[in-house]
Amino acid sequence: MKNLSIDSIIRVNHAGEYGAMRIYEGQKAVLKNTPTAPLLQHMLDQEKQHFDRFDQTMKDRRIRPTLLSPLWHVAGFALGAGSALLGKRAAMACTVAVESVIDEHYNAQLESLENKPDEAPLRTLIEDCQREELEHKDLGLKEEAEKMVGYKPFTAAVKAASRFAIFLSERI
Repeated sequence: MKNLSIDSIIRVNHAGEYGAMRIYEGQKAVLKNTPTAPLLQHMLDQEKQHFDRFDQTMKDRRIRPTLLSPLWHVAGFALGAGSALLGKRAAMACTVAVESVIDEHYNAQLESLENKPDEAPLRTLIEDCQREELEHKDLGLKEEAEKMVGYKPFTAAVKAASRFAIFLSERI
């Protein structure tokens, strides 16, 4: 990962947490009356906490959000609802794919912040969020994401879309 500015790191994480909330909201809209709904609510609640923490960090530092928020509003919900329409395993495969990319992304950010002791609170925030994102990935695997028909191509597509969203949100 090239050396992104602190503003870009915070902006992209804020956008990512917003997109994650929208994915889980889309999944919940489809799977609301299923046994999976409480799990989705749990993950959504954690994503809301992540978003709120990055939102406050943005306000404290006077960083503007990505200009792409309206796109992530629609695209996140569509990805969540679309994956859930394919069934619980597809919804969980979506979660596994997104959280895998976020883990890589957070690792790269943490590496770029290693020699910035004044950014210890930001590192802690990223580490806290990363821990829960990995929990979401593990929950998706436990819920049989890998048994989805077409798991590999589906998750490859979701990962590519997630990486592209990150690329855009870091810059716009």
